[in-house]
Amino acid sequence: MANYTLSYSDMVDGWVSFYSYYPDWMIGMNNYFYTFKGGDLYRHNVNESRNTFYTPWFIKIGNPAGAFTPATLQSVFNASPLENKLFKTINLEGDAKWDVTLQTDLQFSGFIEANWFEKKEAAFFAFVRNNSIGELALRSVNGIGRSSQVTGGNIVKFPLTISIGSIISIGDLLYFSLPPYTTPVLAGRVTAITVDLPNNINQLTINTSIPGTVPIPIQDAFFLYIKNSVAESHGVLGHYCIFNITNSSTSKVELFVVQTEVMKSFP
Repeated sequence: MANYTLSYSDMVDGWVSFYSYYPDWMIGMNNYFYTFKGGDLYRHNVNESRNTFYTPWFIKIGNPAGAFTPATLQSVFNASPLENKLFKTINLEGDAKWDVTLQTDLQFSGFIEANWFEKKEAAFFAFVRNNSIGELALRSVNGIGRSSQVTGGNIVKFPLTISIGSIISIGDLLYFSLPPYTTPVLAGRVTAITVDLPNNINQLTINTSIPGTVPIPIQDAFFLYIKNSVAESHGVLGHYCIFNITNSSTSKVELFVVQTEVMKSFP
């Protein structure tokens, strides 16, 4: 279990931050903050690099070395908690981009990489992507039908009477379900779509080496797919959304507001 140092602010009359350093003793003197660790004395806020603390050792006086820890912040979007909502975007009002992860009571895979943010009207804006492996109760799920044959473990053939459809794309996740068709499991990621009905070809090729895949045990399982939610974001679905933001800068950054665009979800 990790240890942290908790700080108190007289300005807000509350506990405001956790820090990754964990001293044996601490004291303020002559407008400086000092800590003791392992018999050594350390003075804080004198190096140029922000968030550079000891793990377990810090910066001794006169020694510029130290261990960097990214800044993180966690909070929650919880307006109208009884309504199911889609959290579509993140808007940062500040002077830097942050990495973002999001989790709701229904989904756990929302994320935004810092370099995906675009500056719009003095704020940083990006839409939420998610990795939906294992998240089946979503609007991005579409059924295909029962297969006619599975060859080589990675080529799924369908009867010519079944339309694979134009919505499925390379990169989507293919799932299958066995009788009584209640528990879909991951078959793989679609790598090729081949439909040539005059030549009796109606099939999908999948990559079965991605984590979580299960071999297809029968020839006529029922198949469904989930759209690639990194390329085609549906946001994250839930009643509330816990978000974590991380900044890896060693210089000063400011963050004033974190906002999200929310729309009500209608089943």
